[in-house]
Formats: sequence, C-alpha cells, structure tokens
Amino acid sequence: MSIADRVVVRLRVNGEDMAVMVPPYKTLLEVLREDLGLTGTKHGCELGECSTCGVLVDGRPFLSCLAMPLDLEGREITTVEGMASGRESHPLQVAFAELGAAQCGYCTPAMLLTAKALLDRDPHPSRQAIKEALAGVLCRCTGYLKIFEAVELAAARADR
Repeated sequence: MSIADRVVVRLRVNGEDMAVMVPPYKTLLEVLREDLGLTGTKHGCELGECSTCGVLVDGRPFLSCLAMPLDLEGREITTVEGMASGRESHPLQVAFAELGAAQCGYCTPAMLLTAKALLDRDPHPSRQAIKEALAGVLCRCTGYLKIFEAVELAAARADR
C-alpha cells in the first residue's frame, strides 16, 4: 500500500492528541491495536455483538470494531490503557484484581471501561443498574457475580 492510499487521522486518545496515517477503511479497533500499539482493546466478533472491542468515546461506551477513525476526529477516546492515573491504577482496576473479577481477561478491558462510564454518571448504581450497564459485554468465563461485586466495591470506596 502506498502512502497515497492513506489518510491522516487526528485523534485524541487517552488525553493525547495524535495524528496517524492509515488506510481510510481501517476501523478504530485496528488503528488502536495495529497503529497505536494499544492492545488492551480486543478483537472479538467484529460485528458489534460482543463488545469486547469496547472503548469510551466522550465518556460513553463505544464499539471500536464498528467505528471509523475519521468519524471520531475531535472526540475523546479512552482505552483501558488510559484508565490509570500515572502509576496509580483506577479503583475499578484495583477492585477487579482484588476480587478476581477477571478470569481469562479478554473481556476485562471493555468491562472496566463500561463500568467506568456507569460510575461516572451514577456513582452509586444499584446491582440492577450494573447488570444492565454491563449486559452488552459478553464474558464466556464467569457468571458475572465477581464482576458486579468489583463494580460495587469500587463505588463504595469512592465515598472514602
């Protein structure tokens, strides 16, 4: 592929402005993983059905496998790599680790980001609200209980 077959895309990812030259047909998922090295975002079904590719766009869950980067110029994209504050893990990451909420870990980045979006808009969600928020992120390893408990723990700790 020649440089003439690429376009410059200006993205704001994890608080950093960046420009990347990519083929115009590449999805956000592919650009994040292949061009920016942010491999926390996972390939799943690539049909928008499993949410494994979930990121946040302007603070809301978004399926990166269905998104075209050119459509997201000027918007804030957050991947799991952008959740931590410097060397300090996000409270959700800590709670997930402490409670063993991640088994194989494949869905964990999307679970964490989706839970973050929930807690950002509702700091004290009910168990039902947590279930509804995370319902679209498919996990094939767990019964979800530890995941729900981890979100509740992170929410409870936010009050301290």
